[in-house]
Amino acid sequence: METFDVLVIGGGPAGYVAAIRAAQLGFRVACVDAFTRDGKASLGGTCLNVGCIPSKAMLDSSEKYEMLQHDFADHGITVQGASVDLGKMLSRKAGVVDKLTGGIAYLFKKNKVTSFHGYGQFVRQDGDAWVVDAAGTEVKAKHVIVATGSNPRALPLAPFGGHVVENSGALAFEQVPTKLGVIGAGVIGLELGSVWRRLGAQVTVLEALPGFLMAADDAVAKEALKQFQKQGLEFHFGVNISKVEQSDGGVSVTYTEKEQEVTVTFDKLIVSIGRVPNTDGLGADSVGLALDERGFVKVDSHYRTNLPGVYAIGDVIGGAMLAHKAEEEGVALAEMLAGQAGHVNYDVIPWVIYTSPEIAWAGLTEKQAKAQGLQVKTGQFPFSANGRALGHGDPRGFVKVVADAQTDRLIGVHMVGGNVSELIAEVVAIMEFGGSSEDLARTIHAHPTLSEVVKEAALAADKRALHM
Repeated sequence: METFDVLVIGGGPAGYVAAIRAAQLGFRVACVDAFTRDGKASLGGTCLNVGCIPSKAMLDSSEKYEMLQHDFADHGITVQGASVDLGKMLSRKAGVVDKLTGGIAYLFKKNKVTSFHGYGQFVRQDGDAWVVDAAGTEVKAKHVIVATGSNPRALPLAPFGGHVVENSGALAFEQVPTKLGVIGAGVIGLELGSVWRRLGAQVTVLEALPGFLMAADDAVAKEALKQFQKQGLEFHFGVNISKVEQSDGGVSVTYTEKEQEVTVTFDKLIVSIGRVPNTDGLGADSVGLALDERGFVKVDSHYRTNLPGVYAIGDVIGGAMLAHKAEEEGVALAEMLAGQAGHVNYDVIPWVIYTSPEIAWAGLTEKQAKAQGLQVKTGQFPFSANGRALGHGDPRGFVKVVADAQTDRLIGVHMVGGNVSELIAEVVAIMEFGGSSEDLARTIHAHPTLSEVVKEAALAADKRALHM
């Protein structure tokens, strides 16, 4: 029986990062992961294989096609006869995934992390260590990290299969659907709906909540919805779905909206209503690993479970189900195991939706801050007044900062526009160090850049924006 200092169950962003960081810190580390893509073992979990990475590849490809059709003419570039080779587009996506998942395997080898392919299951406690069945091989480890991630939540009325798909199926359509339904107007629904809308599908989004992007700042949500509707995405809010029926030709959905019952038929239906913790096959019951009422692994502030020497991180413990949050937990836990002060600041985790325009935010919205009793001041500046945005031909959206009116500390930033997924990091860094809107406003930004909009928004918080 092989013995390790640390055994990680799960090779997604939480697990593989924890394994690599623990190895860097001198631990003897193994990782067991069951993910299979195209019949082969593939590290990286949902994110690299069927989530973050392939979806961004498809978003980029489809946006280039959209720009070719609608935007290049404004730049004096005329193209005729443009067409989509969907097979080649999907092949490119797969190539990006292969490169990155292969990179994780390389990093494991470089850092001397032993890799097992298959399911990891708790077997028994052995003194101060745990015996785990790692894909049919019993291994012993003093520290076991559960990083098994999450799975798409199915709609009870519409189990996955046939014309009803989750994120992985929505990234592999063999042809562009004529009519595409999306249940759920969250990150996944908006991104995948955008991909297929750009490629020619008529997309209808059905959302149970009464409003759009209710976790985002009101002004950002309002602007984003306006832009998406302008693009042709059709939204219905406050719907109650009562029936989903599949046939050879597609799938029909019956729902009630404003007391009116409606039935619509789609070629394909994407269900993106959240994710559930993946603890199947872990053997939690057999060793008494505590789960909460929703199935998440219970942990304390140091990611310790109720079992000595067993920890959990990433989607399986709940909270923000984001790859970068999971990675930071992996680093923090590995450093804690080494006696260091690992830490994750959950107050400044950035959220990004990679649509066009992009949406990004971190910290509190204006409404949330006021609900907490804080006095706030806000500053907002549009991309339409920015030279680089106008040069790009994309003046949509704005940046909004929220600061404490008494201390000037930045407590939130909210963006909608081109490349805001990159702009958000600057403000997150300032917030991480407890910075103020004045710190941001007095930081020199290169001209002409989109980042100047961030500076101007901070200036606007004190009513001294220079270019508006």
